[in-house]
Amino acid sequence: MIRPRKMKRIELTVLKSDVNAVIEYLGRREAIHFPESRGGEGKDSARIRDILDTLRAAAEFLALKLPAEPEADSVMPGETEEAQSEKICAAVEALKNREIEAVKQRQRVGETFSEARAFSNLNAPFADLDQLSYLTLRVGRLDPKSQLELRQTLSDRAVIIPLGENRILAAGSRKGRFALDSELKKYSFEPIAIPEGYQGIPAEMLHGLEGQLKAAEKELAEIAAEKERMKSEAAPDMRRLAASWLMALAAEQLKAQFTATENIYLLSGWAPEDMVPAIAADLSKLSAGRVAIRAYKPDDIPEVRDGTEKVPVSLKHGAFVKSFEGVVFSYGAPLYGTIDPTPLVAIFFTILFGIMFGDVGQGFVLFLAGLLTSKRGLKSFARFGKYSSPLIAVGIASMIMGLLNGEVFTMEELLVAPTRMITAAITGDPADRILTIMPLAEKGGSVKKLFYFFGFTIGIGVILNSLGLIINIVNGCIMKKYESAFFSKTGLAGLLLFWYAIFIALRCVFGGRFEYADFAGLFFPVFCIFFGPALWRCIAREKPVFEHGIMTFIMEGFVEILETASTYISNTVSFLRVGAFALSHAVLSYIVFRFSEELARPGTGPAGSLSALLIMIFGNALIIVLEGMIVAIQVVRLQYYEFFSKFFTETGVEFSPFRFRKKAEQ
Repeated sequence: MIRPRKMKRIELTVLKSDVNAVIEYLGRREAIHFPESRGGEGKDSARIRDILDTLRAAAEFLALKLPAEPEADSVMPGETEEAQSEKICAAVEALKNREIEAVKQRQRVGETFSEARAFSNLNAPFADLDQLSYLTLRVGRLDPKSQLELRQTLSDRAVIIPLGENRILAAGSRKGRFALDSELKKYSFEPIAIPEGYQGIPAEMLHGLEGQLKAAEKELAEIAAEKERMKSEAAPDMRRLAASWLMALAAEQLKAQFTATENIYLLSGWAPEDMVPAIAADLSKLSAGRVAIRAYKPDDIPEVRDGTEKVPVSLKHGAFVKSFEGVVFSYGAPLYGTIDPTPLVAIFFTILFGIMFGDVGQGFVLFLAGLLTSKRGLKSFARFGKYSSPLIAVGIASMIMGLLNGEVFTMEELLVAPTRMITAAITGDPADRILTIMPLAEKGGSVKKLFYFFGFTIGIGVILNSLGLIINIVNGCIMKKYESAFFSKTGLAGLLLFWYAIFIALRCVFGGRFEYADFAGLFFPVFCIFFGPALWRCIAREKPVFEHGIMTFIMEGFVEILETASTYISNTVSFLRVGAFALSHAVLSYIVFRFSEELARPGTGPAGSLSALLIMIFGNALIIVLEGMIVAIQVVRLQYYEFFSKFFTETGVEFSPFRFRKKAEQ
């Protein structure tokens, strides 16, 4: 296709009860481009965000990664999913609280046990130990029925250790001794007088603290095992639920953009014309005929006619051309209804890259990389799939150029014999290579061949520049911008000036000379460019003819002519870089080949052969990676500045349909 797909504005009148199902269908179908979001949230967005935040907190506790966007098989959540989310999160929260309490218990008992053990062999009266910096010790009698309740009441403020015969030992921090005494008093705690002179800390207390410490560690181990079990069991459901709630959140954000009443939503967006019948049929079936659909042509929309809204652009190509859409859209989307430059970009990108990177072996490496990143290649390279077709294309082009200049992994001798046979059969004069980029590489080489090659690259530049001008002329006629199409430097006048200048240059190169009649050939397009604005105002019957005055008009005209001449000269000469990079590639290959050849000359032994092999491998790898990147950048640069600049005076809007998942890499 040389023009973007035809689009239609469709309006969907949807009942509130059907809107989620319709949005889910549209998100999966990826067929409707809705206007840019005006911000805002749907009425259920806050509730959905709360559920998502709770799920994420639970997943963080379980060290589980949740999806950042809906999965391909995700569905809109309902009451069942909400109940399941609450159940899972409640179970995780309970385990989390249990872990927090267990950690506190282990820390509390551990600190108490550590300090008690430190003073266990201290030869000092027990009563004096109550003055320790950390411990507060209370020994006494307490009804066994009250011991459990007291332990729960004190919680993390003290440790209760049974000593037998209704006796307990309460150990807590010194700063909490008053609170400890207060609580003990509430439960009718009867202090026991410690015999005067009793030395050290009772062994029962140490054993009790040690038992409680082991119990706390066992509890934590059980919690860790429970966490792992819960993670393995709940992970699939949590991922599924998170993806569903992300879908619901996207739907709520979309609904916030549209006009709605209490019972009806009005959805409006752009869809490719060829998809509208299928969308209408699917939605009618989905809603049992409750969705009303109306479709409008772009010209029927007032905002499109007055230029306040741009129709989104959707391109439809095969796999090869589609892989170059990124080059076009990185510069800008073409305007709706204008010429689609992507096929030309794909063709010239491949040709220019091949010319500058001619080597059978190195081209085969790129070709192989394209195969490995394709859908049938290695799964580990699947994320680079969008580069597959370009790599295959430039790899083939590089191999063809390599056959012409006789290089295989920088080696110049492998293709000499077959090339001599082919050239002898065709011309009767055998040659080592069909195309000579480096004349010094063969005996009797002439610099003229290199000049011919540079002339060939300029010829490609003339073709690409001409195509850019032709596209601009056609686009101007399509958009009814006739002044730009016929009288501007990138319009018909500029094209005629460019072609006639090239014609004169070719005639002079092949022995001709500049004729007086050439003045007329150059004067006519120059006159049209200089007086273009005034001529168009006369044709359109607009007054005044010189809109900003005669002096301003004359100055602008001279500037326009100078800019036109400099632009065409620079845009054409710029393609010498194609020959220059092809020559630099040949020079690098020549250096690598000669260097390795010298290292492997007779008498150098195995060390020389090994060194030559390493130089050959390293040299080719350097050329493929480094020069491959440089050549790709130069090709893109030529496309942007010498081709796109002719007609990309205004960019459009890329068709970006509503989807739940990010755009899949092609």
